[in-house]
Amino acid sequence: MSRPRHDSEVLPARDRLENAFWELLADRDYRKITVTDVVHEAGVNRNSFYYHFSSLPELADSAIMHQVESIPINQPPDPSGDPEEQWRERITALLSDPDQHRRLDRLALLAGPHSTVELGESLRDFARLQMISMLQKDPDHLDLKTDLMVEFSVGGMLSVLQRWPELSGTIELKDLLKEDVAVLAMGIYLAMSRENMLTYWNRIFAHTTQKPGA
Repeated sequence: MSRPRHDSEVLPARDRLENAFWELLADRDYRKITVTDVVHEAGVNRNSFYYHFSSLPELADSAIMHQVESIPINQPPDPSGDPEEQWRERITALLSDPDQHRRLDRLALLAGPHSTVELGESLRDFARLQMISMLQKDPDHLDLKTDLMVEFSVGGMLSVLQRWPELSGTIELKDLLKEDVAVLAMGIYLAMSRENMLTYWNRIFAHTTQKPGA
């Protein structure tokens, strides 16, 4: 006999609706998902759905936004810190946490066969805004360098998500903590928040070319 559930154990209706969206997207094409499917999966009624969302696309946007906002990259990079250590902290937090791993699984659905162009564009837009917010920039007044680096980084993220079902079962954390990967990743990361990268790159190259015992 199952244990009775207390009210505190039941997720709010909005969260249950968003969870239902992800469960259904993993099972079928987005265009085949209906409001009836969502409320049935979430265990709520249609009135509850329309209290929180005006349409299925609005639910999808909300679900995507909350997953993107929950990824632990919201701290701006420290230009004076060790880029390898910063990368290690971020990637370890991302891949060692089961909740974060599940978020990547969900976001990867937006680059998978059940998704649509519209869902992919929503993911791109929210990821872009999240990154710009992290860098404490005004999205309406980005300089060209920052704009291009954000686009480059978001595009790379989408490419990784497209291959995530394959990578998640084979990639090891140690592969992402290697110095060359760390320097490249943090170089891009720091470039978006610095006007002058010359000092940073000089320090990196001096470190990587320094001979043992020198």
